[in-house]
Amino acid sequence: MSVFSYSLFLTPATAQGLRLSLLAVACTALAACGTLDSGSNRIASFLSPYKIEVVQGNFVAKEQVEALRPGMSRAQVKEILGTPLVTSAFHADRWDYVFTIRRQGIEAQSRKITVFFKDDDFEKVEGDTLPSEAEFVSQLDSKRKLGKVPTLEATQEQLDKAQSKQGGAASAPIAQPVPGSATLYPPLEAPR
Repeated sequence: MSVFSYSLFLTPATAQGLRLSLLAVACTALAACGTLDSGSNRIASFLSPYKIEVVQGNFVAKEQVEALRPGMSRAQVKEILGTPLVTSAFHADRWDYVFTIRRQGIEAQSRKITVFFKDDDFEKVEGDTLPSEAEFVSQLDSKRKLGKVPTLEATQEQLDKAQSKQGGAASAPIAQPVPGSATLYPPLEAPR
């Protein structure tokens, strides 16, 4: 029997009450999904496999855009900004630079700028506000603790100690090339 044949046995008041009950159950289930979702996300993030970082397009920094000057050739613009992600046959005087990065646990970032040319000369740039290179790098911090950074300078005591371990060989003068003397190298190929 279909649902309609069962509804013949229900009075209008009973059918109204059944609809309200089903609506209340559906709302409760949806509300429960929202509260369980935050807890299940914590569990899923702990148990989920590593997701690779996805970088697409060219990152263009604010400093690069500031280096562009009206009248530059396409080659000069390409040297500063890199190869555009999108060039269109229908918009020959326009290059689009799109950059997206998706990382696990961090909201995806997306930026787009459009470079316009007039008679093969750079005219203007339009698009999103771009971060400086330093700002972008600071956003990439993975919040990992890397530990103490070792000292990269040796004290005079450490240098003396290293020389004594080498048997005094380090105290011998290092041969310096004589200025103006030609260095002779063996031929690359054997004579025939």
